[in-house]
Amino acid sequence: MEESCNKKSSFYNLFWLFIFGSVFGWICEVLFSLVVHGKFINHSALVIGPFNFCYGLCACSLTCLLYKYRNKGNIALFFISFLFGSLLEYIMSWGMELVLGFTAWNYSHMFLNINGRVCLAMSCLWGFLGIIWIKGVYPYIVKIINKIPRNLGQKLIIALNIFLILDSALTASAILRAREYEKGLAPSNYYERFLDKTFNKEYLYNMFNNHWR
Repeated sequence: MEESCNKKSSFYNLFWLFIFGSVFGWICEVLFSLVVHGKFINHSALVIGPFNFCYGLCACSLTCLLYKYRNKGNIALFFISFLFGSLLEYIMSWGMELVLGFTAWNYSHMFLNINGRVCLAMSCLWGFLGIIWIKGVYPYIVKIINKIPRNLGQKLIIALNIFLILDSALTASAILRAREYEKGLAPSNYYERFLDKTFNKEYLYNMFNNHWR
């Protein structure tokens, strides 16, 4: 596969970068939580599956931004990733709060933060992740994508899109039901009882780092 953001770029390539980036980011977040906090925190954007969309979007965006600089020194890559990752994280935090009424992270207690949406430490992390992604992870992902038969890959994309849409709807309904539960409203049907038992407020607290409300 040629670089994902040249004239031959396609939804097919970008979609797989998005999926790989979402899963890779989820793995990084989980490992970080295990090492720093000593506990498992889901860090997924959806109630089912290891999909951190923040990293998926960054995977696509950073690939487009950094590919032509992949042979540059690590310092240049670091600062490009530092700035762009910070900007993207700020926009995603603002957009999440605008649409859902909450954001999954808050850096207000961190050194040199901007409105609690970005901070120096996480911006530095974006800088390092950009280097790791474009020089270490991305080349292997390209090889994996190339090995997927095109016909099979297209069918998998359709299946994954359907799954992600349904999972997004389930996540939204779980959030709404959890808010109702906190107001003392009892479940009125089997589906709401299922949500209270399975994807309840404790589950969402773990996913959204206690910032989902």
